[in-house]
Amino acid sequence: MFRTALRNVFAHKARLLMTVLAVMLGVAFVSGTLVFTNTITDAYQNSSAKGFDGVDVAVSAKYQDGKGDKPGDYPDLEQALLDKSARVPGAASAVGVVSGFTAMADKDGKLIGNGWQTKGGNYWGTDDSRYPLTSGHAPRGANEVLIDAKTAERAGYKVGDTVRLSIDGPVLSPKIVGVFTTDDGNVAAGGSLALFDTATAQKLFGKTGGYDEIDVRAKPGTSQAALKSQLDQALPKDLTETSTGQSLADEQARQIANSMSGMRQGLLVFAGIALFVGTFIIANTFTMLVAQRTKELALMRAVGASRRQVTRSVLIEAFVVGTVAGVTGLAVGVGIGAGLRALLGSFGQTIPDGPLVVTPGTVMAALAVGVVITMLAAWLPGRRAAKIPPVAAMSSLHAQATTKSLVLRNTLGALFAGAGVAVVLSATTMKGTDGQAPMGLGAVLLIIGVFILTPLLSRPLIAAAAPVLRMFGVSGKLARQNAVRNPRRTAATASALMIGLTLITGMTVMAGSLQTGINKMASSALRADYVVQMANGNDLSPDVDRKLAALDDVSASSPMRDTLARIDGESEYLTGVNGSAIGKLTDLKVEEGAFTVSGSKVVVDDSTAESRGWKAGTQFTARFEGGRNERLTVAGVYEGNELFRGVMVDTAALPKLSDARDMRVMVKMAGGASDAAKDKLEKALDSNPGIQVQSKKDLSDSIAQIFTLLLNMLYGLLGMAVLVAVLGVINTLAMSVFERSQEIGMLRAIGLNRGSVKRMVRLESLVISLFGGVLGIGLGVFFGWAAGRLAGSSMPTYELVLPWGRIAIFLLLSAVVGVLAALWPARRAARLNMLTAIKSE
Repeated sequence: MFRTALRNVFAHKARLLMTVLAVMLGVAFVSGTLVFTNTITDAYQNSSAKGFDGVDVAVSAKYQDGKGDKPGDYPDLEQALLDKSARVPGAASAVGVVSGFTAMADKDGKLIGNGWQTKGGNYWGTDDSRYPLTSGHAPRGANEVLIDAKTAERAGYKVGDTVRLSIDGPVLSPKIVGVFTTDDGNVAAGGSLALFDTATAQKLFGKTGGYDEIDVRAKPGTSQAALKSQLDQALPKDLTETSTGQSLADEQARQIANSMSGMRQGLLVFAGIALFVGTFIIANTFTMLVAQRTKELALMRAVGASRRQVTRSVLIEAFVVGTVAGVTGLAVGVGIGAGLRALLGSFGQTIPDGPLVVTPGTVMAALAVGVVITMLAAWLPGRRAAKIPPVAAMSSLHAQATTKSLVLRNTLGALFAGAGVAVVLSATTMKGTDGQAPMGLGAVLLIIGVFILTPLLSRPLIAAAAPVLRMFGVSGKLARQNAVRNPRRTAATASALMIGLTLITGMTVMAGSLQTGINKMASSALRADYVVQMANGNDLSPDVDRKLAALDDVSASSPMRDTLARIDGESEYLTGVNGSAIGKLTDLKVEEGAFTVSGSKVVVDDSTAESRGWKAGTQFTARFEGGRNERLTVAGVYEGNELFRGVMVDTAALPKLSDARDMRVMVKMAGGASDAAKDKLEKALDSNPGIQVQSKKDLSDSIAQIFTLLLNMLYGLLGMAVLVAVLGVINTLAMSVFERSQEIGMLRAIGLNRGSVKRMVRLESLVISLFGGVLGIGLGVFFGWAAGRLAGSSMPTYELVLPWGRIAIFLLLSAVVGVLAALWPARRAARLNMLTAIKSE
């Protein structure tokens, strides 16, 4: 039986190649994902570990609870603590570290990197092994700075140039006096690092005489644990806490692994989709293989082979195919991993250097996926063939499915589909993450149900194409009859394409609808022309609001100032706004009362009002830092959104706090938004690289950018599933041609020319592909509506938008898939020798 199985595998090399390709692409996607994520994770972890090479123990400040209504904080580490750390018996040296946000502009004045990636700190001295100099000298004084080598290369800076920097105030223009190398992960990710001398860094980052952290190196022979124990005894436990360099490196590695897990899971989901699609193709392939060899298997049964031996022979074929596909898929996956890494670089994403990482787990996963998926897909056809009595198989009495089996299949499919629709509709009534799991379950049930029902659906949908097919004469009529002759095979072929298009269409509908909702939110709720905020998401200095309000072209402006208060014993952030201008800058829907912010009158969003039981006219007491109480009255309740929520109170009613900060500042220009107006606002802020001046469009684009990036990634990833589907259509048609060799020979003998035979096969492929495309687009629109409704539960401006243009492109893509997939099978069918074909069995 083993030799027989091997002969069957290698007797049909083209068929073997198509099956191997279908499995290989899925395996390649899985192994490529694992290689890519392991490589990136390993590179960042190694880079992170190098950053702790000079740190045996790190001393940090312990969080201090605030007294009364004052919020807690992390105090500075004073010079005395640094000196005491250096005197510990096991310490070789101790370095005080100061760091913080430092926006660096390129030569065009644009911010380098994202806000959270742009950092600054102190350079301890010429012996600072953390940042070895490659050129220049250590900074001396407030007008000198060092920059990292990668930023210098990307921005074209060199020693002697002047660079524009912003930390938390006026723009600085120090001279670059040196360039250093670093393994800092933020720099590797495209950010920047600027270093000042310690005194300057302390002044700039508000740490006068103090530090954020103290890094201690151990003497030779002193372990990190021993040094930590000595520091714990020497330093005040109520002010400081210590961590070994190894524990910090491990924690950093864990955080990096966690941050990469989302990407890994997302990529593996789409690898699973490719495998899911491939599984249908493999199952379809083996079903057809077994059907074509039914008489051969029956003869084996007749001469003594048992059912188990027949099933085993099919599984041996699957094992050989799966092993070959697993090995080749692993090799291709390594190439995909390298390609994805290079692709990140082309998108401007910089990652640390490091080798490709192919772990034993990746190798085992690739082989397991290739072999297990293939054998599972082949098991059912093999088992079904083994159960057919030899006499029935030889007389082909088993070929047609019984009415009972069709009724059972359709009933089961209807139950699955109905349950899936019910669960999805139920999930749309939920909010937030509560509905995600039910939505996913309902989607799986519905897809399974539609897949089971696809043979039933194929007849009426393909019949709908009959008027068009008649235009192609005999070829069109034969193509339609061939497509519905074996509805199960047609369904399995179309389902592969259906799944890919379901996901692409659903995500396109969802992303487009969310984008429209975001645009409406920005245009309807925001009357301001510009929103000004820090690039890294930190708070603005109140000076920004004062500078902008003083401009002649500014007709109205207001800060959004977060102030902590206690209401009914619970902490609540109030948003301070300019009460006289806020109505000109926003257009929020008022659900109750009036939108009046003045004196003791405040407005509150609907969610907060509901949770606290407030309504228009409700009075409450807000207790601020320092013990000041304010009796406030709810003047109105407004409909909150992502931009505006919470309690809005006039800044005049807030206490004058020395550390008051603004989340953002809204500005309305007398002449409306324009390039000149934006340029004037930026110049008023000294073209500060750390501050963003965003119009409504800029704001909505920045919010929706993540959706656009995700959608583009998904198109690329789901292309793999569509490619697998194309192979499935080719495979099915090729086998169908082989199965109908005698029939095609008879058609040629009675006058059907080669061109008509080609046209027949192409039209059959086109009909099957469009059938799968219509089902996929229909399901995708439904899932897009449902998922978008769930995601938009917290977005009142959400609106369903059907991208008809892209839907037409997807349908056209289905047609292209059908045409391309039929090229080789159609050519093969037309080249059949009619006499040889007629004599074939």
